[in-house]
Amino acid sequence: MNICVVALGKIGLPLAVQFASSGHKVVGADVDATVVDLVNRGVEPFPGEADLQDKMRAAVDAGLLSATTDTTAAVAEADAVVIVVPLFVAADGTPSWQWMDAATEAVARGLKPGTLVSYETTLPVGTTRDRFGPRLEELSGLRAGEDFHLVFSPERVLTGRVFADLRKYPKLVGGINQASTDAAIAFYEAVLQFDERPDLPRPNGVWDLGPSEASEFAKLAETTYRDVNIGLANQFARYADQIGVDVLKVIEASNSQPYSHIHLPGIAVGGHCIPIYPRLYLWNDPAATVVSAAREANAGMPQYAVDLLAAAHGDLAGLTVLVLGAAYRGAVKETAFSGVFPLVDDLRARGAVPYVADPMYTDDELEKLGLPAHRGEDVAAAVIQADHPEYRTLTPDDLPGVRLLVDGRRVTDAAAWDREGVRRIVIGG
Repeated sequence: MNICVVALGKIGLPLAVQFASSGHKVVGADVDATVVDLVNRGVEPFPGEADLQDKMRAAVDAGLLSATTDTTAAVAEADAVVIVVPLFVAADGTPSWQWMDAATEAVARGLKPGTLVSYETTLPVGTTRDRFGPRLEELSGLRAGEDFHLVFSPERVLTGRVFADLRKYPKLVGGINQASTDAAIAFYEAVLQFDERPDLPRPNGVWDLGPSEASEFAKLAETTYRDVNIGLANQFARYADQIGVDVLKVIEASNSQPYSHIHLPGIAVGGHCIPIYPRLYLWNDPAATVVSAAREANAGMPQYAVDLLAAAHGDLAGLTVLVLGAAYRGAVKETAFSGVFPLVDDLRARGAVPYVADPMYTDDELEKLGLPAHRGEDVAAAVIQADHPEYRTLTPDDLPGVRLLVDGRRVTDAAAWDREGVRRIVIGG
């Protein structure tokens, strides 16, 4: 089978490598000539993805993986096309279609009869059928569902562990008709392998969800659930602070009953998925007040962390504060929708002088992100924003002069901070 993967980002490239590792010939298409050149030389263009470098090098050396900037030409040679182009979303939930539309048009110009087209980028419900189907038909002259197959099959992986997640979670597929769904099931069964999962309601593997709208909905539902759950946990944490109890003990006790699955509270919800996909859901269903309330609660957590700092210190004017962690989550070099940005903005708005440090970023890289890098300046307080492993052993000795720590991720050891003149604060008691 010849496969084209459109967009070689942190999801698309591992997917292309996975398909090639299954013995199929894969061409990755990307608009970034630098990424294309690196892939063709067998060099990973970004760090942090487990096993990517070794697997990619082997696929390139075997002649099974190559890259190009000519999407249309790659599609013309493909039996299956998988599209993982980023979709950007405005604060009000309105999608920005520019990149997706451009990729769809490039695919359409190379589309031939019998090809499978699978969208894996998370989309609002109805987009595959109602937006991209007609665009593919218009430019290709082919009929979706008759001349070519069209499906939505969401990616369900996290960066840093893509290959493991591809094995672990069922692959969801929904087509614009049953013939499209059947073609996609056959494709994904040929390119993926799955771990045994006796805990699932049916065997792990490729799951037929019926229409494309169902698979689009499933992706939005699973991610929106996480945002709502975290929002509830954050509300519980704020109430726990009011009444002086430890919210983690409350959550642990609640979750000892099998019908309770409360997540953990924290300083921010970041990344490409959890802060974004609930907005896409709300774009389809603006009456979902539970979803909008949870999104509002989570978006307010960086400001709440600064509130805790101000409650402990008083007026923040002139206070030097070191924000630990620019990444949106630990051990991942990625700042998409990271809490570091609203955190720094709110500290500045209250007159504090913030600095940022992150073990995964150089000072120059932080400055390019618009963040004030810590270059050895004295600081009086610190806020942990990302749960990097390096922070788990952090003590006051590592931060000379710091007398107040807001640990927004509860990663530090409370006993290590139990010193005279030093105060450690966590969200939720």
